[in-house]
Amino acid sequence: MQIARDRQLDGLRAVAVSLVLYAHFFAADGSHWGHIGVRLFFVLSGFLITRLLLDARADTRFEAGTALGSFYARRALRIFPPYFAVLGFVWLIGLEYSKEVLAWHALYLSNFWYALQNEWTPWVLCHTWSLSIEEQFYIVWPLVVLVAPRRSIAGICVGVIAFSLAFRFYWPLTGTPSLARDLLPPASMDALAAGGLLAVHRSRNEAWPQWVRKSWIPLMAISLILLWLRPVPKTPLLEWLAWVGLEIFPLVPLAMLVGSCARGIAGPLGRLFECAPMTALGRISYGVYLYHAIVLAVVVQAQSFIPVNVSEQGMGRFLVAGAGTLVLASISWFAFEQPLNALKRHFPYVRRRSGGAATVRIGPGRGNDDTPAYLRASGDRAKAFETSDVQ
Repeated sequence: MQIARDRQLDGLRAVAVSLVLYAHFFAADGSHWGHIGVRLFFVLSGFLITRLLLDARADTRFEAGTALGSFYARRALRIFPPYFAVLGFVWLIGLEYSKEVLAWHALYLSNFWYALQNEWTPWVLCHTWSLSIEEQFYIVWPLVVLVAPRRSIAGICVGVIAFSLAFRFYWPLTGTPSLARDLLPPASMDALAAGGLLAVHRSRNEAWPQWVRKSWIPLMAISLILLWLRPVPKTPLLEWLAWVGLEIFPLVPLAMLVGSCARGIAGPLGRLFECAPMTALGRISYGVYLYHAIVLAVVVQAQSFIPVNVSEQGMGRFLVAGAGTLVLASISWFAFEQPLNALKRHFPYVRRRSGGAATVRIGPGRGNDDTPAYLRASGDRAKAFETSDVQ
């Protein structure tokens, strides 16, 4: 049976992907709500992946080479098949994509492509910029967590966050803002590293620092005010300051939300995150995120056959394109993704002892990549649970 904290993390995935759908299907100027959803995905992903690697490292049977190879094999099984299926579909139906453009996407360089073009065209795959950033991050991050001295990992996370902050304060020197400001890797590494730092502190079973407990509510309030003021015309300096604020201030509240759900939130909020519709949406959130722009393109082309307005942002588009996305993501999960996930049992993070301890899996793997946390028990039995990282 899935434990409460895993259900609540699924609920957070549902919140994150709902913010993206709200921004892309409903709100006329809600793009930054979608960006907050992506930032939540990044914090979740950094937390779960780092926790996975730290748990594997803590096992007495740990070998860096085995854990690293299994990490990449399992991630490839989870991420690549749906992603390349989407690229193949776009190529087959010819949605204004040249082979050159698709090659950038196939190499997980979408963020660099759109940054170089400085425009979201062609737009059908523009949301894959975040998937590219994650893959770029995870080329290096597992090596850091598995090889670096364990006591230094927290400091490395802080260093990555500081580098991302320096990137933002450097940006005014580059001239007019462009897409590169949001799409280059340093713009998102702080959220991924914040999740990693959270995992390090959770592995030590440490309480929240006092400054976090005292600052998260004011930071959340400031973030909401900046979101409300975002459409207001500003001078270039104020625009830059607002951008910096909307990138930085939500980070502590998002990390605290992830950490609290990882432990399990009691009360109505915890029950909301654990309810069946939320956990079901969280389970298929990767597919929802991956397919939603394709579904939007199809329903817009089919406007003449649809009795409500789907050509513009609004309730009609949200209901029709949202329902189509959920149906497609559900079919993909049950018919395509879940069977492939079963193959991950061939890639354990630690070698099993012949005739000795066994790893017991509780519940199916879900999300962007499974995350077993190896919990050593007395005697010769070891139990594991699986959760997942995010897009």
